[in-house]
Amino acid sequence: MSPVPLPPAVRAFLLANDVLAFLLELLALGLLAWWGFTRDIGRAGSLALGVATPLAAAVLWGLFAAPRARYAIPHAARLGVKAVVFGAAALALLALGHRIPALWFAAAVLVNTALASYHRTRS
Repeated sequence: MSPVPLPPAVRAFLLANDVLAFLLELLALGLLAWWGFTRDIGRAGSLALGVATPLAAAVLWGLFAAPRARYAIPHAARLGVKAVVFGAAALALLALGHRIPALWFAAAVLVNTALASYHRTRS
């Protein structure tokens, strides 16, 4: 038996949520880079940290959390990887002195991930 097609409004909402998820992922990488480049550890050190931090997050994401991740892991473990990457990005924004935007970022990630997880576990 084939699955029941979703109404157009639900499909549009899910697509918008997926687009938001992608934008939040890009923002997380940008925040990690910004944090790394602004560390006062010397020019070469901050350059290395500004490149290595988002690169490590992107590799972790691609291996375990991406829609087409290299390794299939349980949903709870995937959520753990997302929590590490997004949590690090929120903490990076907090460390940069932007407390309220860090809270908004964390809240947006939480709502977006909860909605996506709910849909994926119900499908």
